Amino acid sequence: MAEPRVPGGRGEVLDLPCGEEKRVYDLDMGLREFGCDCGEDHAVVVDVHPLSRFVPEFLVDTLRATVETTGEREFSMTHLMGIVLEEFPEAVVSADVSDDGEVGYAMVWVTDFDSRRLHEIAVELLVELMEHAVSHAEDDGAVSEFEEQMLQFDVAEFVEQYRRERDFASEHDTPA
Repeated sequence: MAEPRVPGGRGEVLDLPCGEEKRVYDLDMGLREFGCDCGEDHAVVVDVHPLSRFVPEFLVDTLRATVETTGEREFSMTHLMGIVLEEFPEAVVSADVSDDGEVGYAMVWVTDFDSRRLHEIAVELLVELMEHAVSHAEDDGAVSEFEEQMLQFDVAEFVEQYRRERDFASEHDTPA
């Protein structure tokens, strides 16, 4: 978990799932993953990252229109990473750094897996969320059609294609 450090010490330090530590100040908004001293790559997500990091804008719009959240905020990266954290509590650490004006974001998550695996997990969890929403529809035809489409949906192939279409080599990647 995140622990506050001595004032002037450049903010919080995350105790990573691998046992290493990482200063939050070193995790800038453009960073999507980093190579750790443990030898593995860890994905980084901050609350200001767009959901289109993982899925196309039309799907983000659909999620925001259909998923009810508590409070006044629409479905966002914070909600998605909350779902990831709930599913993988031992593999994700987070910190609320909203009081640290130097970092440029309010929440940060670091995972025990790399950015590609996190992308696959995010898509899988969003599909489950959509499947749950569709299951509550009163239209049996829509439910059946969705289930049939999901049988043909290959998460790994989707992620591969989506990442190819997006510029993940740059910190200035934009929606596809």
